[in-house]
Amino acid sequence: MTKHLTYDDRLTIEEQLKFKISLSEIARELNRHKSTISREICLRSTINKKGCYGRSYNACMYRYDCDMKNICPELKCTKRNKYCTFCAECNDNCKYFKEDICDELSSSPYVCNGCIDRNKCTLAKRFYSAKTAQKDYKELLIDSRVGIENSPEEVKIIDEIIAPLIKQGQSIHHIHANNKDTIMVSEKTLYKYIEDGALSVNNIDLPRKVRYRERKKKQMGYKVDKACLEGRRYSDYLKFLKEHKDISIVQMDTVEGRRGGKVLLTIHFVDTSFMLMLLRDANNSRSVSQWFKWIYDAVGPKEYKTLLFLILTDNGSEFSDPAKIERVNGKDKLANVFYCYPYSAFLKPEIENNHELIRRIIPKGCSMDHLTQNDIRLVMSHINSYGRKKLNDMSPYDAFSSRYGFKLINALGIEKIEPNDIVLKPSLIK
Repeated sequence: MTKHLTYDDRLTIEEQLKFKISLSEIARELNRHKSTISREICLRSTINKKGCYGRSYNACMYRYDCDMKNICPELKCTKRNKYCTFCAECNDNCKYFKEDICDELSSSPYVCNGCIDRNKCTLAKRFYSAKTAQKDYKELLIDSRVGIENSPEEVKIIDEIIAPLIKQGQSIHHIHANNKDTIMVSEKTLYKYIEDGALSVNNIDLPRKVRYRERKKKQMGYKVDKACLEGRRYSDYLKFLKEHKDISIVQMDTVEGRRGGKVLLTIHFVDTSFMLMLLRDANNSRSVSQWFKWIYDAVGPKEYKTLLFLILTDNGSEFSDPAKIERVNGKDKLANVFYCYPYSAFLKPEIENNHELIRRIIPKGCSMDHLTQNDIRLVMSHINSYGRKKLNDMSPYDAFSSRYGFKLINALGIEKIEPNDIVLKPSLIK
């Protein structure tokens, strides 16, 4: 029996759920523990909000006796239904809305696969699909190979054990064989950590690798919590977009200078091509969350949610603490962070293209250690004043201020530069 569920196992689960077979019986058939089956269904099932045949999605507990009319006249509603209870938009726009959740979803089997009433139910439904579950599993396997599995504290303990012994001339094999219970990772993993620069020793320190020249230590960033990807993958992002049409998208990335030195946090508002550039002393998650806390304090919760409701970023370790961005005040969820697939920068082309303007002023490989946020403010002012063809030659500064106002712009000290005064050369900050 393999450790992980196979595609055939998942097909069996899907088929058995259709006939309302208990999780215990499914577990016995697959020779697995009941908790394994339960966890698989809960983690890999998907939510469906499409309503039912002839009726739109409506999760309001008052849907059967509601007599509300014209809830969203500002949207120029053209629906011919007598009451808003039959309209798919009423849940989002009615101030009296209270969500009704089916009791069946809070108990075994946690999905609607075998429900006989699903074709006449307008509530949110949860389904388990073997095909979707297998795809999600493969994506998780890819993600698991990125970065370091252990926490920073655990890596530090490992380093304190093996580093002195390696410097005494001992091999990795010898160290691992005599310290298995303390190190708690495989010999292969130790070699990987050294290769990635996560430990204070290098390949040159290993007895069997002395023939190689010493390489630059790679600054390895590892995720605070790999669970941050759950519910935030690119597939989840696409589903979120379907459920929130006409929402403004924000893309987030990092622009590096000299390796190990200061970096830029870039926040790009796709609809207006407006970009924030925020200088950080180190490329870590703490410096990212500090800037988002600064934005929150500068504009307030309402505008923070308006500006940053949907954020798409990559899998960099600096973005591995989404909770500090989403719940910046520690309470309300004001933003939604999603991640691209690994090594898929093409999924956020707008911000990548805008980085080209930054590189005209700060060429790749050039140090930013001598720069201050005031220098970056000047760069922001010139880049955001530069007209864009996609905006009918309007500048991002004008487009953003027209849509969102000047509160954030003024807080960051960004100014509008006259078209003929714009400089996109390194001389701007020299």
